[in-house]
Amino acid sequence: MNVYEGKNIRNVGIVGHGGSGKTSLVSAILFDTGATNRLGRVDDGNAPTDYDEEEIERKITISAKLAFCEWNKNKINLLDTPGFGNFIQEARGALRVADAAIVVVDAVSGVMVQTEKAWAYAEEFHLPRLVVVNRMDRDTASFERSLESIQQRLGRMCVPIQIPLGEERGFKGVADLIQMKAYTFATDGSGKSTEGNVPEAVGTRVQEYREKLVEAVAESDEKLMEKFFDSGSLSDEEFVTGLKKQVADGKIYPVLFTSATTNIGIQPLLNVILNLLPDAVARGMVKGKDLQGKEVQRKIADNEPFSAFVFKTFSDPFTGRVSLFRVFSGMATTEVQPYNLNKGVTERFGSIVLLQGKTQVGVPRLHAGDIAAVAKLKETQTGDTLCDKAHPAMYEGVKWIEPVISFAIEPKSRGDEEKISTAIHRLMDEDLGLRYAREPQTKEFLISGQGQMHVEIAVARLKKRYGVEVLLKPPKVPYRETIKGKADVQGKHKKQSGGHGQYGDCKIRMEPLPRGSDFEFVNEIFGGSIPRNFIPAVEKGIQEARQKGVLAGFPTVDFRVVLYDGSYHEVDSSEMAFKIAGS
Repeated sequence: MNVYEGKNIRNVGIVGHGGSGKTSLVSAILFDTGATNRLGRVDDGNAPTDYDEEEIERKITISAKLAFCEWNKNKINLLDTPGFGNFIQEARGALRVADAAIVVVDAVSGVMVQTEKAWAYAEEFHLPRLVVVNRMDRDTASFERSLESIQQRLGRMCVPIQIPLGEERGFKGVADLIQMKAYTFATDGSGKSTEGNVPEAVGTRVQEYREKLVEAVAESDEKLMEKFFDSGSLSDEEFVTGLKKQVADGKIYPVLFTSATTNIGIQPLLNVILNLLPDAVARGMVKGKDLQGKEVQRKIADNEPFSAFVFKTFSDPFTGRVSLFRVFSGMATTEVQPYNLNKGVTERFGSIVLLQGKTQVGVPRLHAGDIAAVAKLKETQTGDTLCDKAHPAMYEGVKWIEPVISFAIEPKSRGDEEKISTAIHRLMDEDLGLRYAREPQTKEFLISGQGQMHVEIAVARLKKRYGVEVLLKPPKVPYRETIKGKADVQGKHKKQSGGHGQYGDCKIRMEPLPRGSDFEFVNEIFGGSIPRNFIPAVEKGIQEARQKGVLAGFPTVDFRVVLYDGSYHEVDSSEMAFKIAGS
C-alpha cells in the first residue's frame, strides 16, 4: 500500500437520507478503483462497509465506516455514514474529520428529512459539497423533479455539472458540462465507459445547463462577473478555475448523476472529487486550545508537532478496541507515544492500519491530513485529542443529541445485573448516543437512545456479543408535583415537656417557577428575627418535605420559597426545631 502526503489525499463524508444508496455508491467506487474485486451489494449482504450482523440483517448502515481507494495517483478516504434518523448522529462525527461531503439524493424520492439534516451538519463544519443524484435507473426516476427538489430545499446554488443520458431503465451515462463530452456506460455493471460527443438528442438541454453553470460561476466572483458582462463568456481556464474556487468557498454545490447498483457515472464522479474538492491540507490551519484554554493553531503539515482527533471507536472481536483518528498535524508512526489531552495519560501506538470496511491494511506511517485506525489504546475514547505532550492542542469534540426514548431494562436471568452494566458500557464506548442510568425515584435501570430501533439494536448486540439477554419494559413514570399559585404560610414547631424545650418559627412565601427550574430558596431575613445559623436548617427542612408532595407523595418541583420572617427562643431554639418548622 502506497503512503500518501496530504496534498494527494481527499477526505470525503458520504451522507444523505436512509435508502438513497450511500453504501452502494461506496461499493461502486471501491470496485471501480480496484480496491475490491467485486461490486458489493447491500441486498446481498456483501457491501464492504456494511459488515455488522445487524447491518446485514436489516440492510441499513448503523455506524460510520471508513474505506479508502486510489485514483489517478491520489488517495480518497471515504466515510460511509448512516442515513436513518436513529443513527444520523454518526454522520456528524464523520464530517468532523472530513474536508468535503457528498450528499446523496434519491432520484425517485428527492430531498428528504435526513438529507436536510445531513446538509445542516455539513454546513456546521463549513464543508464544500457535491450533490449526487443516485438511483437514476429506478422506475419514476426524474432529472427535472430531482433538481427541482434539490434547489428548493437545499438552495439555488446547487447547480448541475452533468446532464443524465436517459432516465429510469434507459439511464446509460452522463454528459459532462465542463468538458462538454458524453460518457456512455456498459450495461453489465463493469463500469466501463465510452467517451464521445454530446448526443444531438440532449444537445439543447446540455447547452442550456452549460450556460446556467457558467453564469453561476460568474455570479459568485466580481471579476468574473465583470468579464462575463463585458464579453458574454468566460475562457475555459477562467471557468474551471472559478468553479473550483466557488466549490471550495461553498458558493456552488455541483450536482452529478449516478446509478451505483448498475455502476454508471462512478468514474466521472471520481474525477470530480479529485478536480473540484479540496485536498487534506487545503484548509491550512486547524484551531484548538492549550491547557489554559487559550486558542492555538496547528498547520496541517508533517513538520508540525503531532496532533490527532479520535472521531470513532468500535470493538473488534479479534483486536479489541479500535480507534479511528485523523492526523491534523505532524506524522503518526509506531514510534509515537501520543498524549491523551482529555484523559491526561500517555498512550502507545501499535500497528497503524487503514480500514477497508472490516479489512485492515498496515502502513508504516501516516502523513498530516490522513485518516487511519489504531488498536488497543487503553484510555482513549471518541472525541479525545492525541498530541505531543510538549505542544498541547485540544480539538473540540462532537456534540451529541440527548436520547429521545427510554426503556426499563432488566436481565432475563437473576444475577446478571453486573453483566448488563459492563456490557452496556462497552457498547457506550462506541455509541455515544446510548445512555444507561438508574432512575433514583423509580429505582429502575433505564437504557436510552435516539429511537426504538437504536435501543433494539443495542439489545441485540448485548446478546450476540456478550451473551447477555435482557427484557425491555416501558419505564415507570417518575411523576412530579408543583404549585400553581402563590401562598404565604407559617411553620411553627413548639414543644415544652419540662426542661429544655423546642422552638422554631418561620414564615415563608411560595411561588411557582417556570418548568425545569426545580427549586429555589431565598433568604430575606433582616434584623435577626431568625439567627443566621438556623437558616440552613429551615432550607433543609423544606428540601426534605418537598421530596414527598402533598397530592400523591411525588417530589415537588419548579417553585421558589422565600423565607422572610420568623421568631426564635434564646434557650429552646435549635437547628432541629427550625428544620421541623421548615418542613
